[in-house]
Amino acid sequence: MSDAPELPKEEEEEREEELTPEPEDQSDDSSGEEAAGNTEMDFLRNLFSSTLGLGSADKVLDELTLDGVAQYIKSGKCKNILCMVGAGISTSAGIPDFRSPETGLYANMQKYNLPYPEAIFQIDYFKKHPEPFFALAKELYPGQFKPTICHYFMKLLKDKGHLRRCYTQNIDTLERVAGLEGDDLIEAHGTFFTSHCVSFCCRQEYNLDWMRDKIFSEDIPRCDKCSSLVKPDIVFFGENGGSACMFEGNDFPRCDLLIIMGTSLQVQPFAGLVGRVSKGCPRLLINMEKAGQVSLHPRMEVLTWCPFFLFLLSRDVAHISTCDDGCLALAELLGWKASYTIIRP
Repeated sequence: MSDAPELPKEEEEEREEELTPEPEDQSDDSSGEEAAGNTEMDFLRNLFSSTLGLGSADKVLDELTLDGVAQYIKSGKCKNILCMVGAGISTSAGIPDFRSPETGLYANMQKYNLPYPEAIFQIDYFKKHPEPFFALAKELYPGQFKPTICHYFMKLLKDKGHLRRCYTQNIDTLERVAGLEGDDLIEAHGTFFTSHCVSFCCRQEYNLDWMRDKIFSEDIPRCDKCSSLVKPDIVFFGENGGSACMFEGNDFPRCDLLIIMGTSLQVQPFAGLVGRVSKGCPRLLINMEKAGQVSLHPRMEVLTWCPFFLFLLSRDVAHISTCDDGCLALAELLGWKASYTIIRP
C-alpha cells in the first residue's frame, strides 16, 4: 500500500502531460549516434597518438581505401611519393619470389645440394662454393625478363611528377628497364648492374656485359687483375652494406605518401624504413597478404596492417591483391589508365 497521497483526476492528467516526452525526429537520432561514434573514434585516435605514439591524431585520408588514396593524390598534396618494393612486383614477369611455400626460390633449391636454402646467398659459402650461385644467376639474369605493370606504374608516377624515389629490395634491375634512372632508385640489396672483385686489396669493377658473358659461358667469373672471384654488387648475408642503411636523408621526413608493394617486410633494415615517415604520412600496402609486424614500441613502429589499428589510425590502407591489379585499380581511379599504352613498349 502506497504512502503517496492520491491526486485529483485533473491534476493527475496535467502531471502525465508534463512527464510525457515530445516525439523526436528519427533522423536526429541517427545523426546524433553518428556524431557520438565519430567523437569516440576521435578520442581513441588522440589517446593512441598521445600515449603510445601510434600515428597521427589528425585524419589524413577521407577514407581508408584505395579510392581515398587516389583522392589524396589528386588533391595536389602528393609531390614526394616514396615506393618500397620487393620480389612480389616481379613475379608476374616470371621471376619467383623468395619465400612462397611451393613456388619461391628457397623452396626449389634441392638441385644445388645446399646445406640450407639461404646458403646460396651467404658470403662465406659463396667464397668456398660459388658454383650454385652462378648457376642460379644464369636462370635469373637481367635481360631475360620484361618489367611488369607495377614497374611501369612507378615510371608513370615519375612522369606525372609525383615520385621522389623508389626503394627496392630486388636485384633484377627491372626498375631500370622500365625507365627509372640512378637518382630515382635506392637498390637496398644491391644490383647486378655492376660487379666487383671480392678481394679487399683489388676491388676491380666490372660492368653488366662482362658479367653476363662470364655467366653464360659457364665460367666462374674471376678478376682479370688478381684472379679472385668477382661477385655482382648484390648484398649477401654476412656482408656489411645495403643502401637501406644509407637512405637519402630527406626522403622519409619529406614523404607525403608511402606506397609499399610486393614485400613481406621481414628483412631488416629495409622493413624498418616504413616507420621513418612522419606520423601523419599515409601508407598504402599493395600485396597478396598483410605484411609487417605490430609493435607498440614507438621506436619500432613497423605497424599496422592489423585490422584493429587500421580502424583506429587515419593513414594506413591495405589493398589485398596482386601488385599489378592494385596498380591498375589505382591508375584507373586516378584517371591514368590510358597512360599505360604510352609508357609500355
